Amino acid sequence: MLRLGGGEAKSNKPSFVSYVTPEEIKCEKEPAKKQRHPDLLPGEVIFCDADPILKQTQDDLSQRGIFGTLLCSNFRVSFVSDEMPLEETAQHFKNKLYGENDIPLMCVDHIYGVFDEKKKLMTGGMLKNKCPSKMIIHCKDLRVFQFCLTFAKEEDARKIFQGIAHHCLEPKSLKCVFAFSYAVSRSPELQRSQRTVMFESKEDWVQEMKRVKGNLRVVTENENFELSKRLPKFFIIPAAVTDEDISKFPGKGLPIWCWSHHSGCALFKASSLPPSQEEGLLQPYMDRMLHAVAHTHLYSLKTEDLSETLPTIQDIQQSYTKFKQFFLIDNSTDFWLSDVKWFSSLENTGWLDIIRQCLHKAVEVVECLEKENTNVLILEEEGTDLCCVISSLVQIMLDPHYRTLLGFQSLVQKEWVSGCHAFLDRCNPLYQKDKECQCPSPVFLLFLECVWQLLQQQSPAFQFSETFLTVLSDSLHVPVFSTFLFNSACQREITLQAESQGSQTTPFNCPAVWDWSVQFDSKAQELFINPLYADKFKQDKVLRKVPRPKHQRQMSLPSSAFKTPPRKGFFKDETESLKKMLRVKRISRWMSSPEGPGVTTREFYEAWQRRPVDFHGLLLPCLDGPAVRLWMQRYLRWIPEVQILGGGSVAVTNKLAELLVQVQELRRELDLKDCWETETERPQLRPGPLALARTSLRLSSSFPFASSRNWTFKPTIPTSLLQSLMVTDKLASQEDEATEAISLV
Repeated sequence: MLRLGGGEAKSNKPSFVSYVTPEEIKCEKEPAKKQRHPDLLPGEVIFCDADPILKQTQDDLSQRGIFGTLLCSNFRVSFVSDEMPLEETAQHFKNKLYGENDIPLMCVDHIYGVFDEKKKLMTGGMLKNKCPSKMIIHCKDLRVFQFCLTFAKEEDARKIFQGIAHHCLEPKSLKCVFAFSYAVSRSPELQRSQRTVMFESKEDWVQEMKRVKGNLRVVTENENFELSKRLPKFFIIPAAVTDEDISKFPGKGLPIWCWSHHSGCALFKASSLPPSQEEGLLQPYMDRMLHAVAHTHLYSLKTEDLSETLPTIQDIQQSYTKFKQFFLIDNSTDFWLSDVKWFSSLENTGWLDIIRQCLHKAVEVVECLEKENTNVLILEEEGTDLCCVISSLVQIMLDPHYRTLLGFQSLVQKEWVSGCHAFLDRCNPLYQKDKECQCPSPVFLLFLECVWQLLQQQSPAFQFSETFLTVLSDSLHVPVFSTFLFNSACQREITLQAESQGSQTTPFNCPAVWDWSVQFDSKAQELFINPLYADKFKQDKVLRKVPRPKHQRQMSLPSSAFKTPPRKGFFKDETESLKKMLRVKRISRWMSSPEGPGVTTREFYEAWQRRPVDFHGLLLPCLDGPAVRLWMQRYLRWIPEVQILGGGSVAVTNKLAELLVQVQELRRELDLKDCWETETERPQLRPGPLALARTSLRLSSSFPFASSRNWTFKPTIPTSLLQSLMVTDKLASQEDEATEAISLV
């Protein structure tokens, strides 16, 4: 039964929920009902609940909504509707851990209270003895929930509000995170064999170095984290680095290997040295480190201090904070008001420009490795933030292995998880507010944004889909997985070992995020695969007869590589000593480019564009103007006003997938007729999962997210705003007519 704002009930169409207004509820008797709770996960405990709570929709200010029970557990905030579904809805992408009306506690971004129709941001110090008439929750995955508390008993409303605010916003210890309760109670039967390379053993690193034909040294001295707690158990360094230098400054300043190019040059990253009174020790040490890196290949090296050329961690946080506000929509009026200057407002936040800067810096590094065959050392203060972003992007552009699903997951494990990115500090799930906690910042999300830009520009080069990237960004805030829960490999191992020893009754079983069966069934996981992915065919050599130019190493580098940084930094003085060293050796000369490095990078990109298309070769992004786009699936999926039924990028992908199916059928017919003269002439089209092409539903542009939602209204512009827009449009038309008349005269 569907009720619309006091009108008559429409019985000709069944619906899943009842929509009522606050005025109607007062005219009805409150029936006695049994409280309903969601299916609890292993280790989940309910702290508090309240009913009846009105979950309001976002369709303007009409206050329509659904009545139900609001509860808070040690895992989530959950709303359970009082209405029983009349029929089952086809769920194309159902998460096993939480539903559409569930909010993992780590996913709560901000909580607002409405007092006397005024919206106030709630903090820990404002919770005492306060109970608003409405609670608004903004989530880190950009969902917005509005709960009206006025229909519940005052005591119940106060308890649920303060309970949710306390468990979501108050600082807590790491062991209070739900992952530890879940891991103890989780059944071992849910585990499955791990195919992603986790880089937790020496063998993993040795195999990776063999895969790229590197010739360096695997360090095992940190197996028990005696060397440094901020380094992996195992890592790779240049062979020329001595044992004495490894232990000199507990891991600081060591050039850590990332990847080797087929020409022999390699990419390294390093952190800065700690301040020392003995300045005489720092310079000789840095000279030896640079000497060791240069010796890796033809005694060539370029250093890049990312702290001098890219935004700071604080800049990234501030920019994203402004950017996400345009997608956290409380009601339709707010959306249409922001729509007037939407694109310019997004650009002014600087978030898209930061993405462009990171991609441009990665292209510069790729140019040094691919064109100049020069070793590259990137560095920053800790070597675990922007170094992870740039090194990962470089490897994706150069190595097609990392553009496969398992390869990409292994890359995240290698550069981010084993590379000791501070996920706990950057994501701040514990809501720590003391000065000891580092600045929260969406660095990993920035990396996913850059990968999405590459994916949407060169889709056939990637085996995984944008849905995979969106789910991965959501999983960052699900307190179940060990992958994104710690600051370092040392913290992870010590914490998990302590918990395993403490849980004597059942084994401690904390899954990695890559075990996707914990969240999705096999059919839903098919949507992680890009149906347009171009497999590497055997006939590539036959089809592409255009000769590719051989690599010609230029024995020179731009002078900007040795430009002295404007402020004190790690490599302020050692570049000058390196120049002297290279001049004495006469191995490499430095060329000054009057146009600057940006021009040479542009020429490098244009030269790449002229090459034959090879989705399994070098991949470069276009960074011109509108080429850097908005990640629409992630940011717009929860806003009903922008949904396109049967349209959007999903419709294009669906159509292409259907065409691919038809091509596959034609290929099978040709196989039956045996039309191919040789094996190499036969197209080896990919017969993988085409989840989109199989469905006959008219998909929304938000697919597969919010696919079970029953949009109960057509998005409309509020009357007052529509009139103002019509006036503006009328004035614009009059100006056009006047201009046309003048031109005729």
